[in-house]
Amino acid sequence: MKILDGSTSKGGHYAPGVVSRGMLYISGQLPVDHATGALAAGGAAEQTRAALSNLERVLTAAGVTREAVVLCRVYIPDVGLWDEVNLAYAEFFGGHKPARVVVPTRALHHGALVEIEAMAEMEED
Repeated sequence: MKILDGSTSKGGHYAPGVVSRGMLYISGQLPVDHATGALAAGGAAEQTRAALSNLERVLTAAGVTREAVVLCRVYIPDVGLWDEVNLAYAEFFGGHKPARVVVPTRALHHGALVEIEAMAEMEED
């Protein structure tokens, strides 16, 4: 098992990414700015872009691209935000369509409008 650090999280007891048995498991990524730790400005679409950017940081640290993602779980505090989230998500992944789960929740940490976790396949040696 290999622990990856692609995040600036200082408070939680978790790894941003873990590689195990050919899979990369990416912890939930919030739409926070890595330089400041502040929540990304804007609505659900902007926050989704920021969360996906943070997810990509972990992918990059593992040496894989977004096309390696096989599953995403998207947490949103209100299903009314789904259209905005889905649009930004589709822009990020383009023609690649990983399996996806959308989980309506209560309030997310820091008042975020989205949190995204993922699983990706690693390149075989």
